Amino acid sequence: MSIQWLLARAPGFHALPDEDRAAIFNFTFLWSLFEAQVMGNFARPDLICVKADEWRDAGTLDADHYEGELAYFRQRYFADGQFTPHFAYLNLRPADQPDLVRSVLEGSNDDPRDRLLTVLMIVWRFRNNLFHGEKWAYQLQDQLPNFTHANAVLMRLLERHGQLAG
Repeated sequence: MSIQWLLARAPGFHALPDEDRAAIFNFTFLWSLFEAQVMGNFARPDLICVKADEWRDAGTLDADHYEGELAYFRQRYFADGQFTPHFAYLNLRPADQPDLVRSVLEGSNDDPRDRLLTVLMIVWRFRNNLFHGEKWAYQLQDQLPNFTHANAVLMRLLERHGQLAG
């Protein structure tokens, strides 16, 4: 019933292909599971940084496992030696480590912890921009690759660091 309501009333929702809608719905559940299983039911930028530091210190960071997603984010947000217009729409806040994110995206920082943290901060911003309404400003258009990559990150993090039934 709620999908019919969204299709009838949410701006642009009816125009989204089923694949886009599925990626966005999946993201909401994956984020919720990530927050519960990995972040102790509470995520925010400083706690995400703490988690990345814990994984680094424990030798379980595995930043190379997120290179495909980082490559996508670099291509989307930094091209031809400058940040793309998409970068501003991340709406990075001071707590979101914007200088670190910029340094990784532009390639001047290749620290494994910072690479993974950049991926996590971008996924965090997708979460905030979706849940706080910014994504509706353009009716969720052209978001399939963003949410597909974010979902891959969340699933991999849950497999590595979650308390999942197997």
